[in-house]
Amino acid sequence: MIKSAKSILLAVVCCFTALIASAQQTIIKGIIQSKQGPLRYGTVRIKGTADAAYADKNGQYSISTSRQGAVTLEASLMGYGTQTQTATLAPGQDVTVDWQLEPASRELGEVIVSASRKPEVLDNVPSSVTVLSRKTIEDNMAVTTDITQILANEVPGLAPSAQTNSNVGQSLRGRSVLIMIDGIPQSTPLRNGEVDLRSIDPAVLQRIDVLKGATAIYGNGATGGLINYITFTPQDDAVIAGKTTLNLTGSLAGLKNSAGGRVGQLLHGKYKKFDYAVSGVYERTGEWKDAKGKLLGPNYSLGETDSYNAFVKLGFAPNRRQRIQLMYNYYNSQQNSNYTLVNGDYLTGKPATGVLGKQAGKPTGINGNQNLQLSYSADSLIGGTSLQADVYYESRDDVFYVSFGRFEGGDGQSHTLAKKKGFRFMFSSPLGKTGSLSYGADLVNDVTSQPLVDGRVWVPEMKMFNMAPFAETQWTVLDHLILKGGVRVERVNIGVEDYTTLRITNAAGQTVTPSFAVKGGDLNYTATLFNAGIRYNRLLAFTPYFSFSQGFSVADIGLALRDAKVDNISKINTEAVLVNNYELGFVSRIQKLRFELTGFMSTSKLGAEMVYDAATDLFNVARMPERIYGVEAAVQYSPLTNLDLGASFSYVEGKADTGRNGNYRMYLNGRRIAAPKLGGSIHFRPVNTLELQLQYTGIMNRNRFSKLPSGLYKGNEGEVKAYNLFNLNASYRVTRSTMLTLGIENLFNADYFPARSQWFMIPGFYSKGKGASFNIGVAVRY
Repeated sequence: MIKSAKSILLAVVCCFTALIASAQQTIIKGIIQSKQGPLRYGTVRIKGTADAAYADKNGQYSISTSRQGAVTLEASLMGYGTQTQTATLAPGQDVTVDWQLEPASRELGEVIVSASRKPEVLDNVPSSVTVLSRKTIEDNMAVTTDITQILANEVPGLAPSAQTNSNVGQSLRGRSVLIMIDGIPQSTPLRNGEVDLRSIDPAVLQRIDVLKGATAIYGNGATGGLINYITFTPQDDAVIAGKTTLNLTGSLAGLKNSAGGRVGQLLHGKYKKFDYAVSGVYERTGEWKDAKGKLLGPNYSLGETDSYNAFVKLGFAPNRRQRIQLMYNYYNSQQNSNYTLVNGDYLTGKPATGVLGKQAGKPTGINGNQNLQLSYSADSLIGGTSLQADVYYESRDDVFYVSFGRFEGGDGQSHTLAKKKGFRFMFSSPLGKTGSLSYGADLVNDVTSQPLVDGRVWVPEMKMFNMAPFAETQWTVLDHLILKGGVRVERVNIGVEDYTTLRITNAAGQTVTPSFAVKGGDLNYTATLFNAGIRYNRLLAFTPYFSFSQGFSVADIGLALRDAKVDNISKINTEAVLVNNYELGFVSRIQKLRFELTGFMSTSKLGAEMVYDAATDLFNVARMPERIYGVEAAVQYSPLTNLDLGASFSYVEGKADTGRNGNYRMYLNGRRIAAPKLGGSIHFRPVNTLELQLQYTGIMNRNRFSKLPSGLYKGNEGEVKAYNLFNLNASYRVTRSTMLTLGIENLFNADYFPARSQWFMIPGFYSKGKGASFNIGVAVRY
């Protein structure tokens, strides 16, 4: 009896308590919609809390919360812009907050950092910049995770991808491009193996900034521009959030043995003053097939490749004005093929392929690329000055294919070893109300070599120390006229010890270059580089800009050292390349239309043209004056709120002055100058849960050179014949957190040779492009 009474009393107390609690709850409700109607799975949350709700099929949501007073609400949905509103909550009083979201623009939001090394409004940059947002990257990854293809499809002016581990010939406006991860240089200018584009998995990128034209803002190597991979940073306030992805890939042209897979995990969050992001990715590709279902040549192929990426970013903000950040990324991508190479034949059109057998040597590809960075930023110091500083370490090991019979009558396989240590700082101070001055210095130590994997020295260790103070200023005049200018002084010292060259032989074992001792020494360079630009933002319909900039790059010292024909490095032509870049363009925005047109020209007294020497069967650098020019156009149009259209065109041409008499008559070859490129896209959202995109890339003809009597062209001078590629991707939101994706690469199964295969003509690299391929994925966010 007593127990029953206690139970009844306890039940009454619980009910009473529940009633009190219920009475203290506030209901926030409303509708999330677009101009087309309700937005299912739209999310509304109270910022800084876990209180959130998802909209139902009618767009209705409801949040029950015990919080009181003023709160900030945030509404979001993938594919739409995020909105915030404020509301005042009182116990027992329901609040109605409705939302109308606008489709997110596929153009990046307004702020970038790569153009001036500090946060900057994109509309203030007096030069051409292409930015790939995270949404754009993810859309492309539904089709392919090869970052060389993603960039080639999205960036006007960038040469087409060869769909291999190597980015030989994938120039930007006809010159070399500096690759960076969060500002850390990945390129190896002392021995340019041209494998730096594939330095990180795109899954961990927040965006990609592509600054076109020669620039020295980040140091040497960017004579054609720079590509900066910006890694992921948590954007929301959740303590734990994440994304899990699973993908299945394969060939539609020849399914047998083509299946591959990918798994990725991302965790991120914020807790008080700390934030973190941790990611792991593994991918294994199957056999890559051409349009006829035949195996692509295995030389540097991305078929049968294992790729790993591990990423960690830790942040601490003691207050709103300061941030300390630690970033680490490890990337490895190596081919483990079951096939050996069967050479192709340019004259007969026979493509390179493979036959079953064990590949000679070690697996080719990136045998580890590590980046470690500790950075610090502080705003509003004395006089409103801000500070950005970082130290970094980067090391990479790039393994190349086996060269049969090339070294002292035998085989050899080389790899490039590079280690960089750097320290950078930059202060930014206001100058009155409309000006600013940024100033600082970069210090880099780069140690690079290219030995054979068995230990023989081919390219000796080169030690470079680079110190460069710089200053940049920006002024806004009459509210709409933006003036920019800057100067940077490069001081470079490269030291090389005494070494002995390897005897190089041809296929018959005959000596091409003998082995002999070379006396080392120091190479010193000093260059003062300037940049200036102007942009007028008064009219949206016509926003013109003009810029002049200079870029600086040390020569490929390693290439000169390994093929040395003199006994002292002081006798080798290793003078650095200094490039002058001129750019004139405008942007027009008329209602739902955006159009940009840019013309450019770059000149240099010394070039870096790789010219084939038939006598030695080697490619050598021709140091001739060069002039490169071209035009780029891009248009975006959104006729409907759920339909985006895009198109682009890029043309570049270049000539060299062989007689050094001011007559530029010799065309630069395909390794430098890409064929004209067309691009197009249709992005359609028929319903709120479904997105469709059709992407087009067209490579046009380029034929500037005459055939030899044999029917071949000289090295790198092959004719490029046009081809057209279409990619399709679709994404469907099954639930509020689960999305299915389908990507079809080469939708119409075009049978073609990529541009590099055509102009390169080397039998081992005369491979066809991928036939139709599929990528099926599922992504779960939480």
